[in-house]
Amino acid sequence: MNEPRAERFAVIDAGTNSIKFHVSEREPGGSWRTVVDRAEVTRMGEGFGQERVITPAALERVVVAIQGMVDEAKQQGVQAMAAVGTAGLRIASNGPDVVSTIAARTGVQIEVISGEDEGRLAYLGARSGLGAFTGSLVVFDTGGGSSQFTFGSGSRVDERFSVEVGAVKYTERFHLDQPVSPESLRDALAAIAADLARLDGRPSPDQLVAMGGVVTNITAVKHRLATYDPTVVQGTVLDRAEIDRQIELYRSLDAAARRTIVGLQPKREEVILAGACIVRTVMEKLGKETLTVSDRGLRHGVLAERFGT
Repeated sequence: MNEPRAERFAVIDAGTNSIKFHVSEREPGGSWRTVVDRAEVTRMGEGFGQERVITPAALERVVVAIQGMVDEAKQQGVQAMAAVGTAGLRIASNGPDVVSTIAARTGVQIEVISGEDEGRLAYLGARSGLGAFTGSLVVFDTGGGSSQFTFGSGSRVDERFSVEVGAVKYTERFHLDQPVSPESLRDALAAIAADLARLDGRPSPDQLVAMGGVVTNITAVKHRLATYDPTVVQGTVLDRAEIDRQIELYRSLDAAARRTIVGLQPKREEVILAGACIVRTVMEKLGKETLTVSDRGLRHGVLAERFGT
């Protein structure tokens, strides 16, 4: 007699630069086993401009990606799926129309969550991979359109907020997808620092944890991972010297040359410099020489909250 198949659940995280797709299987005892965990760069926020409009071309890329994820979920025998949208859909003037179009064409109803909820769920996801830790903790998730910060101690959340500091904005504003001069780089760093003024004057936490495609790609480059390996990335400690080394590397190369860097995932080459500058600025403002990388994130928090720990 065949044993009944374990329950499988999926999460779609529709971000400004990429869409993440996660499938987990509930094991006996209630723990989760990852079945699928991947991201597809769709550049939803490309060409946002002052009007903050998701373009028809960007919408088409998103629809195609999500339909592929729906098909994969069916192949994996997924019982239920949750889909959330973050900064790009939050701030886009045509966000509601985009959500309606996605639902009509793919059957996926995306819930656009607040910045605070995004930070809370990301913190929950990060905590699930940290083990026992009781000191002061800051978890931040920097994406294409925004960055979420959650301050806490152990499992307790004390404060959380979201700021519109994302890699796509600074890439387009300062042309960081191209080689840039030291002067232009300083201008970009100054703009990021000004936009992160909410971090000024805060005490340095015992531990700083970073998540999201920017830091996982920086980590993969550090380890020269030709094939992404979450078991290597999870828990890696990055110091400012490594961030600075990679900033200088990306600053000197155009997008085509960046694509040859071992560890840098496809379609990340345009936004990686801006993302690294954001990470560097966060570390400086919080007085940390090192941070711990979490391969887990929002999708794991959504999984835990919607489908049980």
